[in-house]
Amino acid sequence: MDGEHLPSTGELGDFLRSRRAQVTPEDVGVVSYGARRVPGLRREELAQLAGVSPTYYTRLEQGQSTNASESVIEAIARALRLTDDERAHLYDLARPRPGKRRRPSRPDTASRGIRQLITAMTDVPTLVLGRRNEVLAWNRMGHLLLAGHLDRDAPDRPQDRPNLTRMLFLDPHTHDLYPRWDEEAARAVASLRLVAGRHADDRDLAALIGELSMKSTAFAALWSKHPVQNCVSGRKHLRHPEVGELELDFEALHLPDGAGHRLMTYTAVPGSPTGAALRLLQAGVGTEGAVAL
Repeated sequence: MDGEHLPSTGELGDFLRSRRAQVTPEDVGVVSYGARRVPGLRREELAQLAGVSPTYYTRLEQGQSTNASESVIEAIARALRLTDDERAHLYDLARPRPGKRRRPSRPDTASRGIRQLITAMTDVPTLVLGRRNEVLAWNRMGHLLLAGHLDRDAPDRPQDRPNLTRMLFLDPHTHDLYPRWDEEAARAVASLRLVAGRHADDRDLAALIGELSMKSTAFAALWSKHPVQNCVSGRKHLRHPEVGELELDFEALHLPDGAGHRLMTYTAVPGSPTGAALRLLQAGVGTEGAVAL
C-alpha cells in the first residue's frame, strides 16, 4: 500500500489526465472533430498547444519519459491553464528531487523554543504541525478549540499523536466541528496532494494516504480528483460544542527549521462575536494545561 499512493510516474500521468479532461476545445480555440470518448482535450491537441510532439507527450503521460525540461513543463502548464500551485505540483511530479539516504527514523518533535512561544500565546489558539498534518504541540487554547475531547498530552506520544487530516475524515467530533465540512475536506485533500508531490519517499505519508483511502470513501473520492492547493491562510467556520459558532482566520507559518514544521494560528476579527466566544473559551481554561516543556 505504501508505494501505491506515493507520487510517481503514475501520479504524473494521473494528474495530467485529470487536468486535460478539464480543458475543452472551446476553452482554447481548438476546432473539435469526431466523437469524443472522454471530456476535455485529446493528447494530440494538448501536445499541439504545448508545442511538443504527440509521441513525446504520450510518453510523458504514460510515465515513459522522466526529467522533462523546464521549457516543456512550462509549455504544458500554460496549455492546461494550471494555477501557480498546480504548476508547482507538476514540477514536483515531472522532475522529482533525488531521494536522500534513509536514516533510522526518530519521532518528530517541536523544538523547546517553539513550545515556549506557543505557550506564551495565551489568547491565540495555536498548533505546531508536522508536514503530514500531525500535531506536534498545541497550546491551551489550540487544544480546547480543536480537540478538547482528546487527551491533552496526546501530541507528546508519537504512537497515537493526533493528525488533523485523519481527525477530519475519521473522527466524528471533528466532523461535527465543521458545519462546512465539505469545504474543509476539499481544502485538506488539496493541501495533502501538494505535500505528497514534494515527498515521494515519505513512507509515513503514504501510509496515512492509504489508511484514509481505505477507511473514508469521501477521502478516496476527493483524492482521485487530484486537487492541488497551497492552503496557507483563509477563514474557517467552526461550530464549537461549548461556545457555538466561530469564524476564525487561520495562518500557516512555515518555520525555518528544514523539517517542514508549521505554526498554525487561529484569530478572530477584533470586536466580533467570535472574539467574545474565544474569550469565553479562554476563561473556562483557567491556568492549567500549559504545553509541557
